[in-house]
Order: sequence, then C-alpha cells, then structure tokens
Amino acid sequence: MTVAAAPTHTARRTLAVCGGAHALHDGLTDLLNVLYPLLQAQFGLSYASIGGLKMAYSSAMASGGIPAGKLAVRLGAVRVLALGTGLVAVGYAVAGLAGSLSAVVVGLLLAGLGASTQHPIGSSLVAAAFAGARSRTALGTYNFTGDVGKVVLPALFGLLAAALGWQQALLVVAAVAVAGAGVVLASLRPVPLHDKADKVQAGAGHDRPWAYWLLFAIHIADDLVRTGFLIFLPFLLRDKGADVATIGLGLSLTFAGGAAGKLVMGWIGEKLGVVPSVILTETATTVLILALLPLGLVPALAVLPLVGLVLNGTSSVLYGTVPEFVSPEKRTHAFAIFYTGSSVAGAVGPFIAGLLGDAAGLPVALSAVACVALTAVPMVWALRPAFREPA
Repeated sequence: MTVAAAPTHTARRTLAVCGGAHALHDGLTDLLNVLYPLLQAQFGLSYASIGGLKMAYSSAMASGGIPAGKLAVRLGAVRVLALGTGLVAVGYAVAGLAGSLSAVVVGLLLAGLGASTQHPIGSSLVAAAFAGARSRTALGTYNFTGDVGKVVLPALFGLLAAALGWQQALLVVAAVAVAGAGVVLASLRPVPLHDKADKVQAGAGHDRPWAYWLLFAIHIADDLVRTGFLIFLPFLLRDKGADVATIGLGLSLTFAGGAAGKLVMGWIGEKLGVVPSVILTETATTVLILALLPLGLVPALAVLPLVGLVLNGTSSVLYGTVPEFVSPEKRTHAFAIFYTGSSVAGAVGPFIAGLLGDAAGLPVALSAVACVALTAVPMVWALRPAFREPA
C-alpha cells in the first residue's frame, strides 16, 4: 500500500506534522533512559532487570508496528497516529500514578504499543509525499526531527524528576503526550491509503528483496549498538559521578550530536554514497565508545556529542535507502517491518547486554556493544551491487 501523491504545500505540511510527532514520540521513548537508574535505585534492580524493562517496552512496540500500518488503512492514518500518542500518555500516567514496579511494567507495555504507531505511519506519509530523489532528503529531515525530541525531553524529564520525583515527572510528560495527540488531530489532514493496485507515483524504486533484507540486517546491527549503548550510558555516567540532572544532560548532548549526525550523514550519504558512509560511521562508533569508557565525567560529557553523531548518523542513510529497494505499493509494509526490526533489536539487545553486564561488569558489556557495530561493515560492502542496478 502507499499514500496518494500530495501537492507541494500538502507535502510540506505532512513533513512538518509528522516531524513534530516524531520528535514527541522519540523524546517520550528516550526519556526512559533517564528513568531506568531511578527505578534501579528504588527497586534494587539488576542490569538484566533493567534490560527486561526495556524489553517490555520494545516488545510492545515491535508487536504493534505492522498492525498499526494495517489499522491505518481501515481507520485512517491521522486517527491511528493520534490514538497511539494518546495511548503513550495513558501508559505513562498508569506508571506515574501507581508507582509500583508492576504498574511500571504495565505502563511500559501500553506506552510501547502506542509508540508503535508513529514510525511506520509517519515515514510512509513522508516518503509518499516527496517523490523520487526528494524522498531521501525528506526522510533525512524526518529522522532529524526525532532527535530534536530526544534532546529536549530527556533533559526536561531529568530536571522534573530531580525536582518533583519520577512519578510526578511521568504525569507531566503524559500531559504533554495528550496535547500532542490533539495537535495531530487538529493539524494533519486525513489522507487516504490506497491498495497496491492503485496508480502510484513516478520516480520510485523497484523491488529488490535481497538488497532490502541485507539493508534490514545492517539496520538491526546498527540498532543493537544504539539501544545497547543508550540504555547503559546513564549507568556509566552515574559511575563517573553524575547526578540525575547531569545524566539527563549527558543524554541530551548525545542526542544533539545524533541530530546533527542525521543531517550531516544525509548530506555525506549523497556525496560519498551509502557504502562508504556506513563504513565510516560504524567504525567511528566502535572507536569512540571504547575511548569513552576510561574518561572522567567532564571529558566524557565533551565526547558524547561526537558519539551521538556517528551513533545516530547511520540511520538516516539506511532509512533513506529503503525507497530505492521497495516499490511504492509495498512501502508502508516495508517501513513497518523495518521499524519492527528496530523494536525487536531494542528489546533483545539491552537484555543480553544486561546479562553480560551483571556477569562481567558494565565496561565489558559496553565494549561488546561497541564491537557489534563492526559487523555492519562486511554487510554493507556486500550491498554494493544493488546500487549498480537500475532503479
């Protein structure tokens, strides 16, 4: 399925609203990295248990991605996106009001299910609104907006949690999510989704399944590194002497670098090509994470924007390449699979890293996570023939 082609002013509106939703959802997701050390302190959780909480959220997110795309056909993309945003608010409100560990788990499941709606719907709308070569740039911009939310909301949550406590802070961000759902309904025009038999826009890629699935595997490796690093970065900063507000700052510095990375790597990807760009970012990711481990708190904070730049920059190149390997009528489903894979990696990776952290210590676990990035290098090298085939 795909979305009908949109006029230029409608395309800009679509990008603006979907970008805003992306910023909100990604910020609401990544503020959890500030919450996890607070939960560990209150409930005495192990690293594996923290990974289990992340698994609960990401598993719910993974289970909802593909159904969200299908539900959007029946109910409308705008309604499903707004409902999903509202469900995130419900999940955080449940966790914040009750405050027990079981309520946190229930809240994370509800929030993860709600968060599953945004990526497949938003990216499909943006990709369809901007045809041909414009699609990669538009998707790069869309990806960039997610990091804006990652910069703002974790830092805000850290300040709120330090001042009010984590339960009250969750209630505040739940109210923000409710407001976001209202903005989506009020500002994004309903757009019909069409069946694959309908006429599709020109200038799109054709189906190359082998290339898509190899790109998917690279994406999984990249996401394993990103989620594994981000969930344990707060604990690394805490061990270096950071308080809650400083942990929020550290995450925001990382996401600020990531936001710049998505813009920079979108441009570098066009200049150098996908293969050299991915090799560059994945190799630099491994080197910088390993270099971060022995640093003190202040030097570590200074390095985090660079880590974020290479850690998140790869995703713009990968997401922007999906339309080259998938025909328009299959694009919504392809993006849903892509983001579902990301959620699965986000569920499994931190839990395995948590087990390793409990057994061998946090530095060993983060070192292992860093080295996973290097597995993307031979895979992207094998992807070279796909870019020589006619699109």
